[in-house]
Amino acid sequence: MDTESRILGERKEKVDALLKQGINPYPYSFRRNANAAELKKAYSHFAAEQRDPAAKVFRIAGRIMTARLMGKAAFANLMDVSGTIQLYFRQDIVGEESYALFKTLDMGDFIGVEGIAFKTKTNELTIEVRHFELLSKSMRPLPEKFHGLKDPELRYRKRYLDMISNPESKRIFMLRARMIREFRRYLDEQEYVEVETPILQMQYGGAAAKPFITRHNALNTNLFLRISPEPYLKRLLVAGFERIYDLNKNFRNEGIDFDHNPEFTMIEWYEAYSDYNRMMDMCEEVIKRAAINVFGKMRFNFRDMDINLEGDWPRIPMAEALKQHAGLDVDVLSDDELLELAEQHQYHLPEKSRGHLINFLFEELVEEKLINPTFIIDHPVKVSPLTKRHRSKDGCVERAELFMAKSELANIYSELNDPAEQRARLEEQERQRKQDEEHNFPMDEDFCESLEYGMPPAGGIGIGVDRIFMILSETSSIREAILFPTLRPENR
Repeated sequence: MDTESRILGERKEKVDALLKQGINPYPYSFRRNANAAELKKAYSHFAAEQRDPAAKVFRIAGRIMTARLMGKAAFANLMDVSGTIQLYFRQDIVGEESYALFKTLDMGDFIGVEGIAFKTKTNELTIEVRHFELLSKSMRPLPEKFHGLKDPELRYRKRYLDMISNPESKRIFMLRARMIREFRRYLDEQEYVEVETPILQMQYGGAAAKPFITRHNALNTNLFLRISPEPYLKRLLVAGFERIYDLNKNFRNEGIDFDHNPEFTMIEWYEAYSDYNRMMDMCEEVIKRAAINVFGKMRFNFRDMDINLEGDWPRIPMAEALKQHAGLDVDVLSDDELLELAEQHQYHLPEKSRGHLINFLFEELVEEKLINPTFIIDHPVKVSPLTKRHRSKDGCVERAELFMAKSELANIYSELNDPAEQRARLEEQERQRKQDEEHNFPMDEDFCESLEYGMPPAGGIGIGVDRIFMILSETSSIREAILFPTLRPENR
């Protein structure tokens, strides 16, 4: 019998023994009035061996992480969501029967305790337990406490064990929650309304990506998991909403690497009577605000790159970026010269338009050089089917992408609201899709029809929450930034 099977057997016997004693190993609730961090803060001024003169009784609960038996007394460490705190058990205080129960407990069991605060000789805040209850019996052993869970694959697959044994992992995801809350607070303060768009869609669109397909039995039809909320958010602009945002999950049937997960989080917002200049201002403001308010700094080290968020972030046209970073003046090159140059860098897509070639060369020659935050603006029309034409540059649209640490983090538009032009662009996408389905999304008749009722001029933006969080938390892989990343099926 292996060790794990033996432990499971022993703990099942303990559960059976508890039931015979009339003790429920899984009771319904426990009322608390404090947690570990609150108590440590409240008694931080106490000296060694000082006891609470008011003898205030606290009720706390959590998981037993360590225990040290010393005859008729014992110390244990209890962990709750806020941290750990030491417990002190004495047989003459809790009673012989209860102390005997305590000695049968295992690491990982949940208990609720009631007791008085004091400082030990070593100045450690401790709860002298007057009463305790078993709240949940742990049947499997926790990872070895000194080494924790180190195998990355196992950490991602069993995130619950990762966060029990690696407090830093839990801290990272608490920061993620705070960052998202900061994004929401920023938009709420500017009178944006949070809305929800469907995940299951009859027609996918809003981005160039291969969708996941599922089947709805009652309707007898295929549905697609959302790749972008954009078409539905624009319908809400038509409906009369003026400032809206959606914190959303998107799903793209693509590869998995350090920067990509098939399921990812974005925050996307739209503002009527605005344009891409206003959206760039907001993008910079909200990221800087999250950096300061959540992480307390504006400089980060990510994958050995020093990232500085301070100062005004540059806004560089794509053609100018190719000049600056690749020494390439696309304005003087013919279409044939651009194609020849792109093919030298293994360009293989069927679309051979000038816009597609310029965009490809930018991705190949410039992206890797963009370390500090930079907006790349004024993209080719051909690669931006949902964006308004540039007001002064032929062949360009008013689109910006935020790059940082060699990665794209946000996509920003002056939104196209001319229904005739939008229809023509989507029809062109549909033609191209017959040759290259993955890089073109299908015609959406209902979306085109909605624009014919009138959509105000607007600015829109989508920010990749996972990628922003990776940089601000200085975590090198997207798997470290997502609680439950998509993994290869486990071979059991």
